[in-house]
Amino acid sequence: MWPLLATAVRTYAPYITFPVALVVGAVGYHLEWFIRGTPQKTIEEKSILEQREERVLQEAAGRDLTQVTSLKEKPEFTPKAVLNRNRPEKS
Repeated sequence: MWPLLATAVRTYAPYITFPVALVVGAVGYHLEWFIRGTPQKTIEEKSILEQREERVLQEAAGRDLTQVTSLKEKPEFTPKAVLNRNRPEKS
């Protein structure tokens, strides 16, 4: 008799456990919101990208954007050790 009962429980386990898990999950979900209370509406904050764009626009408001430095004059643009590795030093 026990092997027959074990086989039946093993066969019908999904049909029994799914409704039980569904009820336990629904009760837990509603109980959590009952304890926490209703969620407050959050104030939508600007994303980091939007904040950065506004800051860049504010910084650029007082400058003349047509006057830019050449890339050759910027020392941090390209490391000289990489480009001049195989060239002899000019003296």
